[in-house]
Amino acid sequence: MTTPMYQAAVPVLIRTLNNLIGILEKGRVHAEAKTIDPAVLINARLYPDMFPVSRQVQIASDVARRGVARLAGVEPPPILRLKP
Repeated sequence: MTTPMYQAAVPVLIRTLNNLIGILEKGRVHAEAKTIDPAVLINARLYPDMFPVSRQVQIASDVARRGVARLAGVEPPPILRLKP
């Protein structure tokens, strides 16, 4: 019996994105507790040649969005841009 690709991929992506939400929430709480501008953490890099956190989050969400679309055989949905 084979495992459908959905069952092999989507739960992992959901768990990963939920973990990312948890990490970002911890960063938000830390920034509030230490009165740090959240933009400082969002633009932070762990090492000079790494992307900032904002780009890392974008990559993680793009992997999920595009990967699931490929599994479904459809075009990935466009990125929703929220107005500040």
